[in-house]
Amino acid sequence: MSTGGQDLFVICKNCQSEVSPYITECPYCGSRLRKRAPKLDREGRPTERKRRSPSPSLPRLRGGEIPGIRGESRPYATIALLAAGFAGTLLWRAALVGSTHAIELWARYGTHLWWRLLVAPFTYVNTGYAIVTLGAIALYGWLLERRHGPLLVLLLFGIATVGGAAVVAADSTLPIALGANGGALALIIAWAIPDLLALRSGEEIDGDLLGTAVIAVVVALMPLVGAGASWVSAGVGVLAGILIGLPLALTGGR
Repeated sequence: MSTGGQDLFVICKNCQSEVSPYITECPYCGSRLRKRAPKLDREGRPTERKRRSPSPSLPRLRGGEIPGIRGESRPYATIALLAAGFAGTLLWRAALVGSTHAIELWARYGTHLWWRLLVAPFTYVNTGYAIVTLGAIALYGWLLERRHGPLLVLLLFGIATVGGAAVVAADSTLPIALGANGGALALIIAWAIPDLLALRSGEEIDGDLLGTAVIAVVVALMPLVGAGASWVSAGVGVLAGILIGLPLALTGGR
């Protein structure tokens, strides 16, 4: 029985007697009704004890991390690409004296082998070409990895470089394609497309598009001065950067 939602009595489960809801033991049989008497509010109504919700907590801070701000992860994919590029450069320069001889051996023993497509992006027989290309990969690979994660960087780099090497290998009249100028251009373009779209819409941007354009032009002109750099690989890299970067930017992946 209740009035206005307030219980006037409760039924003892042992003797079925009607007893007050504010006692802990039945006065008739002594059975335990509840562990403790209920708390009453100002109007004399029993109040239920509210469970305290757990307070949010942050994981232990890592070195250099600010409380409440998520720390940035290391660009492992970009680091791996750079390490492979430096290793390829050192191996070729240490084992083969003279870039001309290296290209001749590459053409003689690697023309129709599938592993050539995987090794070509990390093979530099010209130190200047390696410094410019790896520098661009380091900068824009890191920026893209911060924005989209490592998988996109590896996918974009792989499509641009392996695809460019495959196109060159399919035509025996084309020069040997070595290095990753196509991969560097793909990373640069994919990073710049969101800022270009924002600039076209009249929005403010934080990126340096002028500096990016200069770096892109220098990388694109590497076939003029760098042995092994291919115009075809550069074109494939530009195409890959547009085909992957543009849909990603249009779907909000900035």
